[in-house]
This record gives sequence, C-alpha cells and structure tokens, in this order.
Amino acid sequence: MKRAAIGIRREDKNHWERRSPLTPDHVAELVADHALDVRVQPSVRRVFPERDYTSAGATVTEELGECRVILGVKEIPIDTIMPGKTYACFAHVIKGQPANMPALRRFIELGCTLIDYEPIVDRRGRRLIFFGRHAGYAGMIDTLWALGQRLEAEGIYTPLSDLRLAHQYASLDEATDHVSRIGARIRHEGLPESLRPVAFAFTGSGNVSQGAQEVFDRLPFQEVDPEELPGLAGDADRPRNVLFKTVFQRRHRAERTIGGGYDDDEFREHPDHYQTALTRHLPHLTVLVNGVYWEPSMPKLVTTAAIEALFRGGPQPKLRVIGDITCDVGGSIEVNLHATDSSDPIYVYDVDTRAAKSGVMGNGPVILAVDNLPCELPREASEHFGDSLLRFVPPLARCDWDVSYGDLDLPEEILRATIVFRGELTPHFSYLKRFLETP
Repeated sequence: MKRAAIGIRREDKNHWERRSPLTPDHVAELVADHALDVRVQPSVRRVFPERDYTSAGATVTEELGECRVILGVKEIPIDTIMPGKTYACFAHVIKGQPANMPALRRFIELGCTLIDYEPIVDRRGRRLIFFGRHAGYAGMIDTLWALGQRLEAEGIYTPLSDLRLAHQYASLDEATDHVSRIGARIRHEGLPESLRPVAFAFTGSGNVSQGAQEVFDRLPFQEVDPEELPGLAGDADRPRNVLFKTVFQRRHRAERTIGGGYDDDEFREHPDHYQTALTRHLPHLTVLVNGVYWEPSMPKLVTTAAIEALFRGGPQPKLRVIGDITCDVGGSIEVNLHATDSSDPIYVYDVDTRAAKSGVMGNGPVILAVDNLPCELPREASEHFGDSLLRFVPPLARCDWDVSYGDLDLPEEILRATIVFRGELTPHFSYLKRFLETP
C-alpha cells in the first residue's frame, strides 16, 4: 500500500522567515510511528538543516505535487497554489483582510481545501496551535531594547541600553538570561530619579501577553492595580530599583460610551456601546505592551487623539514606547501606521507630522510594530508549534479528501478550522463571501 505523503513547504514571505511547521524530530516520529511519506522543500533559510530532515526519514525535494496535504506557516503565495491540494497555514483571512482576499479567491478557483491554524480551538474557544507565546517573548525583548535606545538617545543611560534585539541572540535562553542579568543591575544600580516611577502596562490575557510577561518578570518589579498608577509618582516610599507592572483586564480597557461602567456580556454583544478606558492612564505609563486580540467592531485602545493630546503643548510625557505585539495596523493601537520587520523594527509616531519617523527620537512614542515576531526565535517557536500540530498530522494524512464535507473523518477541531473545502466556503465561514465580493 502506498504511504500517504505530507508536504512541508519552504517559507518565502520574507528573508526573516526561518520557521517550519514541523521540526526534524517531529518528522522522525511521523515516519517511524505512522509510516508517513514526508517531503520537505529545500530552503537555505530554514533554521533546521536539510540534512536533519533527511536523517529523520524525509525526502528533500522541490516537488510536492504528489502530496495531497501541504503544511506551511505563513500565507501561501498565489502563484504557488496547486489545484486540488489541501493546505494548512496561517491564512489571515478570517477577518476578511483585504490583502489576503486574492489568495482566498485563488484557493476557491483551484478547488483547494484550506485549513487555517488560527481557528483551531478547543470547545472553550482556546487556541490549540499557535506562535503567540513566542511573539510575546520576542516582542517583550524588542520592546525593552526600544526603551533602552529611546532613553539613551535622550541622554539617559540605563542597563536596558545594553539589551539586543531578540533575533541577535543565539537562543531564547541566551536572551532571557541577559534580561535577568539586566534585572540584577537595575536592582543593584537603581534607575535615574528623572524616570521614576517606571511603569509598564500589559493588555490581554492570552498567550501573547503571557509570553511578554514571562520575559518582563525576569526584571525586578512590583505589581500594582491600574487604579494605583496615578499615585505612584507622589509616593516617596516607593523603591528606586524596581519597575512597576500593571495588567489591564478588559474591564480596565473599556467603558460604556454613555454612563461609564462595564459589563462583560454586554461588551461581547455590543462592543459598539463602548469606548477605550485607557486614555486616562496613558500619562502614568512609561511603556504599554499590547497583546490583546482585537476586531474592528471593538473600540480602539489607544487613539490618535489621545496620543496627540499627550504629546502636544507640555513637557516630555512619561510614555516612551508602545510595543504593539499583536500589530493590527491602525487597529487597537491607532497610531500604529505600518508594520515593520526585524531589520528596522521601530519608528516614532510624530504628532507634529502625524507620520512615522525613522529612529527613536521625535515628538511622540516609539512604536514597535513587527508583524512576524516569532520568526525572531525560529528554533524554539517551531519546536513549540510542531509539538501542538503533530497530533493532527496523521488524521490529515489518512483522510479521504474525495468524500463530502460532512463525511470527512477528521478531528472536530480541524473541521471547525476548515475555511474552504474543495473550492467552496464551508458553512462556518460563509460570511467571507461579502469580503470576496468587495472590489
């Protein structure tokens, strides 16, 4: 009996993308325990050498035509989509993103099946396959670096000036060990009086925010409630050698437009009844780390008006950096004007020109807006991702893709994440028709 073939495509979105959906160790398990035929496209950038895939039992080949199922990480370029194949990747289409509608149309035209990792969730709605925690790790390291660079440019030297960007470390362990050493210096040396209190705020409660907080928590800190932020500056007994951390839960981030207050059920049903509640907190923050999931129906967390009011007509505000790890351009952080990549990860939103200004100096906050942060930690991110994906690969390989959608023998989690089946939008994603029809 011919073995089922699974393909692993090379990532080609940009030259920073070195991840893989499965590592050589994962491939070895699929070959040995499930008798799968795994074919891997060659790549000079992938963090795992081709020889390691060969040693694991895979075939390294340019041609994936015999693979019914092809696994990737990022979006599939339109000109590489093959008719009738089943693709699994982060398609970035479930919000109707205009940039990716041409690819979705192409999947439909070619009779393909498209499985998106993002909506693979359990019955409680928790994502099962994700890079979010590693986005948080890299985003926090880069945000700390950005703060160090901004302060140094202002003539304020702190131990943070010695940090590097996440991709400049050999591993996540090396990066986090360095953060710990920086933390020890902050505890020993203290922070300049002109900066104190240094307050970091985090949004979100999912993997992105949790990953960012794991890195931050290697620094000396005291956690405070959002309501305590205004009182920090006037409290002479606060220590000089710690940072202050606060986490904005949803009840802290949103309030009714009329009458104030917050109700979680109402917010879920009628987010248009709410506005941001963060504006009053911005003057008390040094850094805002945004790790929240956001949709266009929700209020923006940081508005252009709030940033312009903060930076116009007064002394230098405390706020130096916004690390927009989730990076919805023009979304929850309205002054995120464009995405960046790891070669030039930051810019300043300059309130005088209302434009992005290169570097770290300007009349406005530094914006970290890298839209592909996990690629800065490609080995660890791939290992974690593949550990989660692995259990779904044998069912994908065994599946008879010629039966009807209702007869597919697949885990429920995969069925719910199937956006297109043999050229047709599945019922759960039929709402995407209106985005496909928009010119």
